[in-house]
This record gives sequence, structure tokens and C-alpha cells, in this order.
Amino acid sequence: MTAPDPSMPANTGPLDGVRVLDMTAVGMGPLATQILGDMGADVIKVETAAGDIFRHVTPQRHHGMSHAALNFNRNKRSIVLDARSADGQEAMRRLLARADVFVSNVRAQGMRRLGLDYATLAPRHPRLVYCACYGFGEGGPYAGRPAVDDVIQATCGLAAIQGTGSDAPRYVQSVVVDKIMGMQVAQSIAMALYAREKTGRGQFIEAPMFETMVAFMAAEHLGGLTFVPPIGGSGYARLLNPFRRPFRTRDGWLGVVPYTDAQWQRFFTVAGQPETMQDPRYATLTARSRHFPEMYAVVETVLATRTTAEWCAALADADIPFAPVQSLDELVDDPHLAATGFWKTVEHPTEGTLRMPGIPVTFSDTPGTVRRHAPGIGEHTAEILKEIGLA
Repeated sequence: MTAPDPSMPANTGPLDGVRVLDMTAVGMGPLATQILGDMGADVIKVETAAGDIFRHVTPQRHHGMSHAALNFNRNKRSIVLDARSADGQEAMRRLLARADVFVSNVRAQGMRRLGLDYATLAPRHPRLVYCACYGFGEGGPYAGRPAVDDVIQATCGLAAIQGTGSDAPRYVQSVVVDKIMGMQVAQSIAMALYAREKTGRGQFIEAPMFETMVAFMAAEHLGGLTFVPPIGGSGYARLLNPFRRPFRTRDGWLGVVPYTDAQWQRFFTVAGQPETMQDPRYATLTARSRHFPEMYAVVETVLATRTTAEWCAALADADIPFAPVQSLDELVDDPHLAATGFWKTVEHPTEGTLRMPGIPVTFSDTPGTVRRHAPGIGEHTAEILKEIGLA
């Protein structure tokens, strides 16, 4: 592998030495492979001449280098290949021969047409960890359907839950499915690499968006349907009550979540209403779980009586979970993030000065590093072809 920019940190991550062939686009796959790259893997991003579709959203300073591309593709090298052509297929064969991991979010039928499905590759590459991430598992009638973040939010129950209490289902205003899937894919690959250390064998991983998100939603919202026969409907009442929202203070907004009996007792003591916890509806967690709307309505009334700063001081002293509502604009100057060095300012060779989030998870012995800037389309094509013996 060609050495990265000598001004960048040396590779110390736990995946140093792992080679990842990344045939993904948009959010889910690129986030997964960026996590692997942050943790030390050599990630080769395979793109068409047009580039990953996320390269072309706005804002951007230069064509193909959108904010999204910059935020999902650091610690990678980019090669432009047409996997349908003879030359592209030969390059893919050589890249696969050197790869530990192959990740794709192309639908299964497309990979079979290209001869890049696991059944075709496994006999030649028995140590390969192959991860296919797409909309729906191949074992059901939805197999092969196209899927994007909004489609999965609609079908997995998330949009319906977000619309509780309103006149329509609503999407979360984030590519939350893609990002959850990115973390799921990265951790699944890491586990498969660990299994390979013990067995010497690679394996196939299927990471379907639909099934993953249904499991994600069911953890708390399956509710009474957990029991057979059901002892109630779906949904976790605390999260669905109409008063679960940031509360207005005298001069702003505050998120406050007393949770344990002791925290609720301290909250109402601070609020000057200790007698509230004598009400049998609120005295215990089990009782409160049946009366969350009433409980939160009391909190809303109380918080409106003081300023945000007054509440922050009082709640901090009482050790109660709270936070003022912040926008992303405000988070750029957040004092905690500044103290931990979370935001990084870097000089990109074509895009100029950039702000990026750091790597939030730390390792005491093998920390992740940002060693490469997000690449331009095909920036490393010649370099990578030379490594695999092609002109």
C-alpha cells in the first residue's frame, strides 16, 4: 500500500493490515467502511466514472466533492472500475485476491449477474469475509426490491411511531436507517474477522435494512405484543405520551428526564413540590409507567417557571439527567466538544479548510486515526492498478 500523506498520523488502529474492498454507495455502506478505515483498515472504494451518488448533493465547492462525500469517505482510496467490462472484471479478480473483506450494497441479483456473489467467489477465496447489505433479506417475498432510507423508515414502523399524536406518519429528519445500518455492518464484519482468526475461514454476512430496523424498533416498542397471547398493544408508553418533548423554560428549551424513583423525588424537591411523589400514581416506576402523560404535564408546567440557566444549575446539583436544546450550529462551539478535541479542522488538498467530527470511540492501546482525506473520484486508480500488476 502506498504510504499516506506523511503529515497525517501513522496507522495504529486495531484493523491495521486488514484490506477492505468497498463496492458501496450513498450512506449505509460508506459509513460502515469509513468506520473500518478509521480503525486502521485499508479501504479501497470502487466507483463508476460518475462516482458515488452522494458525491453530487449540495453543498459542495467542487464537482463530485459534496459535504456528504467528505463526511462518509475519509480513510479510503478511490478506484474507478466498470465491473461489467472485461478489464474491470480482471481488476476485481486481482483486488479480491488481496482482500480480507468485500462489502457491497448492490442488490443480490445484480451481484449474481456480475459473477460477484458469494457463491461464485467463496471457492476461490475461502478466507474472504463477504458482507451484502441491501433492503430486504433474500429469504422472503420482498427480496430484490429497491430500498432507500425513507422506504425502510416507512415499512419498519419508524415513520408510524414518529407520527404518533399527529395527523400523519413522519420521517426522522436524518438518514437514521443508513447510519444504524452502517454501524451494524461494521460490527458484523469485525465479528466475522474475529471468527476467522479462530477458524481460518471467511463467511457470508447478509445485513438487510428491513429486518435490522424491525428488530431495532421492536426492542422497546413491541410492548404488549411481546407476550403470547398479547397483554396490550405495541408501543412503549413513556416515549409515546404527548408531553415527551423538550420543555419550554422561561427563556428557552430544556430536555429533562428524571428516571429513577430517587431522581423524580429530587426533581420535585428542587421544584418545590416534594409532595407530588406522595401521589400513588407517581410514587414508583411501575405506577408512573401507567401515568406518563399526567407526570410529564406536571413537569412541563414546573419548568416554565424558571430560566434555562436557573434550571441547569439546579438540576446539575441534583444529579438529574438534563440538557439544553442545541442546534448543530451551536454544537460547533460546544465547550465539552472543544475540551475533548472532538471537532477537527483539516486542510483538504482540493477542498480547502474543512471541519470534521473526530473518531468518538477511543482505544487505549490501538486508537483509530484519520490518515487519509476523502478521495476524489478515482483519485487512486493508477496507484491501485499498479499494486495489483495492471497498467
